[in-house]
Amino acid sequence: MRLLRLLESPSDVAPLAPLILREIYYRLLTGQQSAFVRQIALTESRQPQVLKVIDCIRHNYARPLHIDALARLASMSPASLHRQFKALTAMSPLQYQKQIRLQKAQQIMLSESKDAASAGYAVGYGSPSQFSREYQRMFGTPPHQHMHRMRLLERG
Repeated sequence: MRLLRLLESPSDVAPLAPLILREIYYRLLTGQQSAFVRQIALTESRQPQVLKVIDCIRHNYARPLHIDALARLASMSPASLHRQFKALTAMSPLQYQKQIRLQKAQQIMLSESKDAASAGYAVGYGSPSQFSREYQRMFGTPPHQHMHRMRLLERG
């Protein structure tokens, strides 16, 4: 919060921002999640390859996921890719693809007013029932109910 409050006083940014960032780094390295932070630092040597895979999934989310092809893209074995990917994102490549698909489908339903089945097909789901199941698992309600609530919130 202190770092964000600096934006209210531009003259304080240059002298204080580096100090606040150092404190943040210190707290990350000594806090309860320090083991997780260190794990991320250890995987940084493979981070560029994993980021390539993330980018590939983001741009091709509607296509079937082929772990062997993604592993080749990252110059890793499939097992190593899975381990490195999970260390960086806290989810598997397949879980990441599902998350991207469901978020994109939600955008499609809101911005283009498409129904759940059409949005599901647009993001690569082969079956409306599978899409609805996974959507409900991620967002807690079926797509049509969730969209109804979101539209009501938009109207105020």
